[in-house]
Amino acid sequence: MTSSIFRKIARHGTTLRCFYEWRRREKVPFRLRILPLLPALGILCSVGGAPAGWAGTWQVILVAGDDAQPVFDNAARELSRRLLAAGVPSGNIRRLSASNPELASGIESATAEHVLHRITELPARPGDECLIFLTSHGERGSGLWLARSDRALTPEELARALSHGCASVPTVVIISACYSGSFATGQMTKPNRVILTAARGDRPSFGCQAHRTYNFFDECLLDSLPQAGTWRSVFEGANHCVRRMEHALGAQPSEPQAYFGGTVAALRVGF
Repeated sequence: MTSSIFRKIARHGTTLRCFYEWRRREKVPFRLRILPLLPALGILCSVGGAPAGWAGTWQVILVAGDDAQPVFDNAARELSRRLLAAGVPSGNIRRLSASNPELASGIESATAEHVLHRITELPARPGDECLIFLTSHGERGSGLWLARSDRALTPEELARALSHGCASVPTVVIISACYSGSFATGQMTKPNRVILTAARGDRPSFGCQAHRTYNFFDECLLDSLPQAGTWRSVFEGANHCVRRMEHALGAQPSEPQAYFGGTVAALRVGF
């Protein structure tokens, strides 16, 4: 579709800048035999506020904010596939897109209203973790471009939505766009959040070409994930990869940014 976003894309050589996881037993263990007695004894089986028997999992929002190039949907789709393969329930993964073919297949439209509503209404409970992945073009001084709304999603809007939907559970926010460093400062920073961005607040990122599968940052992120134990390791691997690709291109370094809150500084990837 035709979008005003094309006026916000600049070329560097031939590479577009990206401005916008019953087995039968012979003997029942003691802990299982005593479980039916616990209510009568007045013993609560919750830990840290989580409901009894609750096994926490990821609550996921994946957003491809523009359809100007296929790289955004490719990255969101691949991350969804990996999460499903790792055992994350499909009902916990909510994917939004700006692409007509994706919308025709039942994917929700990536309007600002839908994105913010989905994040705000996440059913995150103690023991869960949130993963928010947004990939698109970026608008300097504004935020992440959402073509279906013809405007940028701001860091302040995202911060408010996260405070409602994810509250104090460990939360990983990945913003893949030009000028996305603005999402790693200010209201976005909380002790329970890890924030990874594709660029400094005043720098473009690269790789948004129609013939590419992913942009530079998303490719490096996806390549780093299987090899990393923690989100800090994911960022270090992706950052090194981006620098190498940009050096080969002769482009000004985008300088990906990261923020690690005090309670999640060593948060493990978990999928």
